[in-house]
Amino acid sequence: MGGPRPAQPEAGDGPAGGEALLILLAEPAGEVERALVRRWLHELDVRPSEVLPLDGPELARSLAATPPDTIVTAARVAWLPRERDGERRVRWSDILSQVNPRRPPVFWQTRIMRREPDRARVVVAEPATVAALRERWGGAGSFALFVSRQARLALDRSERALLGYRYKVPKDVIEAIEDSPEFRAEVAALASRLELTEPEAAERTRAALDGLVASMSPIAVDLLSGALRPLHAYAWDVQADTAGLGRLRELNRHHALVFLPSHRSYADPLLLADVLAEHDFPRNHVLGGDNLRIWPISSLAKRAGIIFIRRSFGDDEIYKLALREYLGYLLAKRFNLEWYMEGGRSRTGKLRPPRYGLLAYVAEAVARGRADDAYLVPVAITYDQLREVSAMAAEQGGGAKKAEGLGWLASYAKGQLARIGTVHVRFAEPLSLREALGPGGHHDDPDARRLALQKMAFEVAVRINRVTPVTATALVTLALLGVRDRALTLGQVRGVLEPLRAYLAERGLPHSGDVLRTEAGVRRVLDALAQQNVVTVYTGGEEPVYAIERGQHLVAAFYRNSAIHHFVDRAVAELVLLSAPADRWDEAMRLRDQLKFEFFFPDKASYRADLCAELERLDPGWETAPDGRAALEGSEVLVANRVLRSFLDAQLVVAERLAVRPPRLPIVEKEFLDECGGIGQQMLLQGRLHGPESLSRELFSSAVRLAANLDLIDPGREELAASRRAFAARLRDVVTRLIMIDEIDAACRREAVGVAP
Repeated sequence: MGGPRPAQPEAGDGPAGGEALLILLAEPAGEVERALVRRWLHELDVRPSEVLPLDGPELARSLAATPPDTIVTAARVAWLPRERDGERRVRWSDILSQVNPRRPPVFWQTRIMRREPDRARVVVAEPATVAALRERWGGAGSFALFVSRQARLALDRSERALLGYRYKVPKDVIEAIEDSPEFRAEVAALASRLELTEPEAAERTRAALDGLVASMSPIAVDLLSGALRPLHAYAWDVQADTAGLGRLRELNRHHALVFLPSHRSYADPLLLADVLAEHDFPRNHVLGGDNLRIWPISSLAKRAGIIFIRRSFGDDEIYKLALREYLGYLLAKRFNLEWYMEGGRSRTGKLRPPRYGLLAYVAEAVARGRADDAYLVPVAITYDQLREVSAMAAEQGGGAKKAEGLGWLASYAKGQLARIGTVHVRFAEPLSLREALGPGGHHDDPDARRLALQKMAFEVAVRINRVTPVTATALVTLALLGVRDRALTLGQVRGVLEPLRAYLAERGLPHSGDVLRTEAGVRRVLDALAQQNVVTVYTGGEEPVYAIERGQHLVAAFYRNSAIHHFVDRAVAELVLLSAPADRWDEAMRLRDQLKFEFFFPDKASYRADLCAELERLDPGWETAPDGRAALEGSEVLVANRVLRSFLDAQLVVAERLAVRPPRLPIVEKEFLDECGGIGQQMLLQGRLHGPESLSRELFSSAVRLAANLDLIDPGREELAASRRAFAARLRDVVTRLIMIDEIDAACRREAVGVAP
């Protein structure tokens, strides 16, 4: 018994052929199902030599006595939920009626056959000979039990072909893992290392597996989707780029897929699940943090494929073994995985640095041969607007994160009941894990494995960025944040937007900015932002003027930042042009190093090629041109100040605090970040920073990582103080060039700084 058979075979398509004997394993639970199977056999004109139950001593006796060319198949009755709105899903109303529509009791079966006979379908497993089954069995355990299990698996496959592959679920997972000789050997080795007895280690590992394993059921999948749909169904219109899903489905026939989406909202996994279900992909096993184990939803979530894992494993070798074996099992059985490499929602709107722990486990499964390969699928999920951004912005200002719980969930759901725009779901080119690991998978070289993982995660991030569209909201906030505290008329906003849209079109970059072609479209986006209190509109003058609402700069920056990676090369090119001709390539590499904790740059050769293309757009003779300013003054679009200023301002705050700090004084990061927040506010009030969006705890943290990378954090001698002062001087120089670009941009648009034209 192997792949699926059609759910309702036509007459003459009987599972047996020729004169070979046929054993039919039937799984009917009552008289209605037995009658359906008998009618099915009659319609096919098939006469099995034996009809046996799936379990019981009769099967063992029959298999022992039958010739090897005897054909074995199986049949069961599949019950479909009632069709509603073109879908057959289990709903909460079905559960409240205390009737399982997929396994109705005998009384209801009779009623269904009278009123809705199309809900009952006979499914049949692909047949196999006894000889073929014995060859696959291998001699371990009971042959009859093996045949019974294979029959159930084959029936499940046939039923999935009828119900949809989104209901593909694993069964008897813990038992299958514990039956593996490799797993038992791992437990024995771990018991020796931890000085435990093998039974103790096995018991503790099983307990860890019990906590991890998501015992999926099709009903739970339907119910969880129905329960959580209000969290996203009303808020957004979903636009999914599904062109590549056909190729992914073909890959999934032979390999597991690991979906790695960007993470900006709690709604991300719900939206992705709906998109994949609509295209009949198997339900992903979604790995999420224990903090989302919210009673009573968590019990249902676990049965619908959510794997709750600890935020930190520490030195718990038992837990690590259980997780590693579980993920290896899922990959080997081609069950798809999903998690969010950033480790949490982005607080700034752009991708956060990836974490490698879970990726290491799936890479090890492939390297050890548990799975031939698995494909990483980068997914970009981008929102026009998000209500939860305000809370994340408050955290960036130093506020405490509100703990997830039932009250939090109810409040979140209430806030999602009105539409706030569009969400874009895009799938990038998948990445073969085996190819990314290289020959041998670096099995015996941990350093090479770690480097391969870093490159893999980096490439996933690059591919996500590549397909992330520039939304109309991102472009409008990019325009308004670039003018500090000034308000712009509708015409002035359009004056900034048009060259940006032209640049995106010239580069062939993904965007949804066509709505901004017209005055009405720009006004519609501004009004939507005003409804969410991100933009303020003053209407008491000659015409309305628009500005970022006071206190909402971090929210506006979140939307802007979702798109600025598309403009980073251009921004760097503008800065490079303002350096001396002989120093321009060195300056380009210095800027790459300075911004590498904020953006995902390609390898140096690709970076050089991309930057060269941007420089040539600005000035074909850029390498020898003595005056880069002239090229900038002739450009229709300048972006450096709008794109990079908040990040470099945050770095400037950190650099200046380091420059005045005694070199021997240790740095406690939390206290230092608090200090940067306070001093940064003072610098903003003094006009030394461009806007409040630079006063972000996450941006300060990235700047601290940069300083640590430059060996400027740990205590040292007077040479450290000199290096810190040089770092601050470097930041002041770059920010000065950004200010110069801003002034050129304003002059080119015939605007004087601070005064409307």
